[in-house]
Amino acid sequence: MKNNRNGQAAILTDNDYSKIRKQIKSKKYKLLLDIAWYTGERWGAIVKLQLADVYNSDGTPRELINFRARTRKATPDGKRKTRQVPVHGVLSECLSSYQPSESTWLFPDRTGESPISLRWADMILRHAVDQAGLSAKGISTHSTRRSFITKLAKRGVSLSTIKKATGHTDLKVLSRYIEVTDDDVKEAIATL
Repeated sequence: MKNNRNGQAAILTDNDYSKIRKQIKSKKYKLLLDIAWYTGERWGAIVKLQLADVYNSDGTPRELINFRARTRKATPDGKRKTRQVPVHGVLSECLSSYQPSESTWLFPDRTGESPISLRWADMILRHAVDQAGLSAKGISTHSTRRSFITKLAKRGVSLSTIKKATGHTDLKVLSRYIEVTDDDVKEAIATL
């Protein structure tokens, strides 16, 4: 568990996500959380989304969100890859009801000339987590990525599919994201 910004980010339950989302007043920042929840992308790439990465020219949501290579974390060998993620039905509804600004950016700063910073997004999340009474859990911006990966694994999605969906290049690194509890081990043994 994460403590004082050290350790692994906490896994969120659906209930945790709902509680945090209710504390975010702005539609813009609710959408930020929703994209993190339904794509499993790092917040650093999400804040740098451009409208064209998410919406078609007619303003309808795209079928795939495009996380550009230059906005994503590099692999250990220094390479960056574009990641395209299918848009979940719930996320498509959120995108449809959102009215983006005239900026190039999906999450513009006050000037509209640049995206919000990761630091600002982190502050929004931390405030919502505090307001939801969940600050002792060790939640960070990386919690949505770990939760996304863990949920897929617990639902029986193969590691190779999760690896492709998340853009991981190494199964060893991917496996560190998946939380396995003592109850998970007991349930696995019980299936024999």
